[in-house]
Amino acid sequence: MSTYHAIVWIDHSEAHVVFFDKTHAESHRIPSRSHHKHQGKSLDMNAMFSEVAKALAACQEILLTGPGLVRNQLRDWCQQHAPALAAHIVESVPSDHPSDAQLVALAKTYFKKFDNMAPDPSLIA
Repeated sequence: MSTYHAIVWIDHSEAHVVFFDKTHAESHRIPSRSHHKHQGKSLDMNAMFSEVAKALAACQEILLTGPGLVRNQLRDWCQQHAPALAAHIVESVPSDHPSDAQLVALAKTYFKKFDNMAPDPSLIA
């Protein structure tokens, strides 16, 4: 599904990538390939980050969320390995373990506020 908005909930074991628009939502789960869970910075997350980046390639605004620091590690990985995608990450916010429906509700609330605060492109010379 190609949409303007996406939200990514991520921890060390998996990522939930949810694409959505006003009427539809589509969720993809991307599991970690590592057999060593919860080892912090030593955990190799590159494969999962790469898969998440591929899934998000067509999105224009991306919200990252999750319970730990992996969401920030994903943002940092994108800045280094996928700078074009990193430019579309609008924020990284903490969250516990919401359902996909709760993720979409969080993202819609966030993007509504974000879009209201964004400059009007028609006014930029």
